[in-house]
Amino acid sequence: MASATATLAPTASRTAALTLVNVLYEKKGEIAYVTVNRPKVLNALNTPTWKDLRTAFEDARDDAALRGVILTGAGDKAFIAGADISELAHVAAFEAEQSSRFGQGVLDLIENLGKPVVAAVNGFALGGGCETAMACTIRIAVGQCEIRPAGSHTWISSWRWRNATPAAAGRQRSRPAAHPVRGDDQRAGGLSYRARQRGRSVG
Repeated sequence: MASATATLAPTASRTAALTLVNVLYEKKGEIAYVTVNRPKVLNALNTPTWKDLRTAFEDARDDAALRGVILTGAGDKAFIAGADISELAHVAAFEAEQSSRFGQGVLDLIENLGKPVVAAVNGFALGGGCETAMACTIRIAVGQCEIRPAGSHTWISSWRWRNATPAAAGRQRSRPAAHPVRGDDQRAGGLSYRARQRGRSVG
C-alpha cells in the first residue's frame, strides 16, 4: 500500500496539522487538490481511504479561502478502481453495509460541498470510483479512461449513476447501469464536460 503524509499550513480556523495516510491533500491559492494515493491497488477504496476523503473534504468545505476542489487518483492507470476487494473479503454482511453507508455519506458530502468539485478522471473509474466521479460537479476525462458503474451482481448500489446520468447526458442517451463509458464517448454522451487525451483536446 502506498502511503503519504500531508501537513497543512495553519489557518485562522484550523491550527492543528491534518495528517492523511491514503490521500494527498494540498492547497494552492484558492484551490484544494485531493488525490487518492493507493496506485499499487489502482486507488481502490477501503475504509481508511473513505475516512481520509471525508477529512479532506470537510477541511475544504470549512476553509472559507478555498473556492473549489480538484479530485483525482495517483498514478496513470486509475482514478478510483472501485472498492478494495481484499477488505470486502474479510467483513461480515453487517460490516459491509455499514461501510457502504459510510462511503455514501462521504459522496453526499462531496456532492453537497457548497463549492465546485472537479473530477480529473485519469484512468479507470469503476464501481465506487464511478459513483465518486458522479458525485463531483464536473468530470474532465482523459481519452483512454473508462467509467463503469457497479453491476447488478455487486453489493454496492449504483443509484448515483442511475440518477445523475440522465441529468448529465439526457434520458435518450443515458446508458444501462452496467455499460462502460470510455473516454472517447463521454463528451458526445454528455457525461464528461471535456474529454481529453494526454497533451491535447479531443474534438
